[in-house]
Amino acid sequence: MTRALLLFLLLCSTSPQGAAQQEQLQQEARALVQQFVGQLKPQLQQALQEGGPTRAIAVCATVAPTIADSLSDSSGWQVRRVSLQQRNASRAVPDKWERAVLQQFDTSAATGENPKDLHVGELQGSQYRYMQAQGVEAICLTCHGENLSQPVIDALQQYYPDDMATGYQLGQVRGAISLSRQM
Repeated sequence: MTRALLLFLLLCSTSPQGAAQQEQLQQEARALVQQFVGQLKPQLQQALQEGGPTRAIAVCATVAPTIADSLSDSSGWQVRRVSLQQRNASRAVPDKWERAVLQQFDTSAATGENPKDLHVGELQGSQYRYMQAQGVEAICLTCHGENLSQPVIDALQQYYPDDMATGYQLGQVRGAISLSRQM
């Protein structure tokens, strides 16, 4: 990285303009998180109503990556879901920074903080990074909980042979939506 770019990034992160820029980036990231959730959740709820949890697993396996890719293509951000116990081993493995943030989210949730309130945004080198925790809601336990039905286990094996995203309890952090944007 050139010296001029390093100086620019330092000034952006410490100046009022830098703070305003980071606030703008955080607002953009939050809006993208809302778009992601706003597109995925209704489709999962509909799949649950129409075909039960096995249909929801199929929808999640195909629709969630498509939504993330579409938002990435249209926004200039990289949008993805990550977890310490990933369901999709090809797309949801956290990098070092994401892993540290997820561990921080887990600690916060364990002390009673609501996962909906857990988010982090920061400038990291030449990227702005943002993560929003995804908490376990009652509806999540059907496919992510401790006592799964055999049809759910079979569907998870079909769509996610390396699944590790089970055994959760209400209120835990299941993962996060992670966004990054080159500056």
